Amino acid sequence: MQVIRGFLANFDFVYLGLLVLSAVAVLVCLTVHELCHGLAAYLLGDPTAKRAGRLTLSPLAHIDWLGFALMLVARVGWAKPVPVDIRSFKHPKRDMAITAAAGPLSNFVLALVSLLLGSLVLTLNGGRHNGAAEWVLFFLCSVAVMSVGLGLFNLIPIPPLDGSKLLFSVLPDRLYYGYLRCERYLLLVVVALAWFGFFSGPLGAVMGWVLERLCVLTRFPYMYIHYSFGI
Repeated sequence: MQVIRGFLANFDFVYLGLLVLSAVAVLVCLTVHELCHGLAAYLLGDPTAKRAGRLTLSPLAHIDWLGFALMLVARVGWAKPVPVDIRSFKHPKRDMAITAAAGPLSNFVLALVSLLLGSLVLTLNGGRHNGAAEWVLFFLCSVAVMSVGLGLFNLIPIPPLDGSKLLFSVLPDRLYYGYLRCERYLLLVVVALAWFGFFSGPLGAVMGWVLERLCVLTRFPYMYIHYSFGI
């Protein structure tokens, strides 16, 4: 019993709470990203994601544990790709590009909404970020930071990230469909590059620039994000 008391006395519950909030923020960002991919495809005529049970807000339907871990550590990551059948689209390349863009776009909107809510919390709390408000603000800022990181990372035009589908939609059909057949094998390359921090420098700079602009739009103090997340 004494050992347990000593462990609890020295355990950092604040750090544990921040870690849990960060994990929940990651789940929110990944879920919204993949859900919007599936919704876009469904609205454009492809029911594959719906049949696979991916049009849901349950994180368990979308989680990829390696991508989840990287989001926590490096603020860039991914979830399980939403299945899409390009043959269901009336305009295959255009509709695939729209479906791809829906994920990153949803993340930027989510970041904007999170910072708007953060501004509201500060206003209601008299401009202070203490007590319960501090925990709420940390969560909302975590969602904003993770969302921007996820959105920007997926816009990198390297297969199989969303940016490649936008860029390669201008290719001739023969090359485009050849790319779609082999893109899954390039995931290991992206994983290795992300794991070794290849994207962290340039991506961090762009993340800071985007977050600053979003803070201006929402009147949220960017310095709170800078001091809390080092961006």
